[in-house]
Amino acid sequence: MSSLNESFFNHIVEKMTTKRNVFGSVLCVEKGDNTISWVGGAGNIKEDDQYFIASVTKLYITAVIFKLKAENQLKLEDKISKYLCDDLIRGIHVMNEKEYSNDITILQLISNTSGIPDYFSQKQSNGKKPALELLNGKDEPWPLEKTLTIVKTIKPKFRPGQKGKVNYSDTNYQLLGKIIEIITGKSIQDVFKKFIFDELNLSKTYVYEDVKDSIPVPMYYKSKAIHLPNYMASITPEGGIVSTAKETMIFLKAFFSGYFFPKAEINEMKKWNLNFPPPGLFFYGIGLERLWVPRFITPFKPIKEILGFWGQSGAFAFFNPETDLYFTGTVNQLSGFGHSAAFKAMIKIIKSI
Repeated sequence: MSSLNESFFNHIVEKMTTKRNVFGSVLCVEKGDNTISWVGGAGNIKEDDQYFIASVTKLYITAVIFKLKAENQLKLEDKISKYLCDDLIRGIHVMNEKEYSNDITILQLISNTSGIPDYFSQKQSNGKKPALELLNGKDEPWPLEKTLTIVKTIKPKFRPGQKGKVNYSDTNYQLLGKIIEIITGKSIQDVFKKFIFDELNLSKTYVYEDVKDSIPVPMYYKSKAIHLPNYMASITPEGGIVSTAKETMIFLKAFFSGYFFPKAEINEMKKWNLNFPPPGLFFYGIGLERLWVPRFITPFKPIKEILGFWGQSGAFAFFNPETDLYFTGTVNQLSGFGHSAAFKAMIKIIKSI
């Protein structure tokens, strides 16, 4: 491993916990050919601890959608009205007194170009943001029906598919989860288990359903440990998976190697729009994120692509094709500020190759 030895990686993961309010971190690094394979934890998280991967779950949804596409069970161009009843979706996108709800496509949902409001981060008609309420400890379930009731009272960001526009919306993925259930005739929990967990023999990966389940390490919001069992048990398609860094790595490598769908589809996902906060600054494609890497960080040898997904919990799963390096883990911090610790760790390792 040349300079990428045990001491180097231990220093990297320990450095991640020096970021303010990052009390524990875990990092798994692997090369595609397995010449590098390392996992370690620091602070109050051990390397084999199970944690909420949060929105990294959306990458699992992408795998399922593209698997169903490969099996000709759906087309990305399909309108969601083909699968979802009018009573459910009527009013989810009304702009300038025009109803667009029936025109929205699966492609627009999975690429966050639907314009549908994000129930999580956007203000409701009462001026409150569910995200802030949850982070302040108001734990409550957010099933699809409740989400859409709220969304119908919020003004959309733009018309579906409007050129150059993207709005990260958890609502989109709740709808994708429902579409998957209708196509497969199975619950989204069963779909994940059959299509992914069992296929890859992931024994420590599961959907969080039991509100009494205390297996996942506690998440932190700033300096406070926060417990949101009712919420986490209700948001399966947008963020409800629990896993370990090592088992997330198994999934990530399968995702990019063509295990679930033809590998060539990865290039089809690279139709980027720059997403601004919330939740962060990055490029969003078709069910895939690409990190924004400022040129000054690597002025002489630019890093072209770091592909994968962030999770609100501080979880991450990314792949750098240039070096064939894969990264998974978490900084276990809901505020968003901990993500920079994981970003810096990945950049340092990539630059060391």
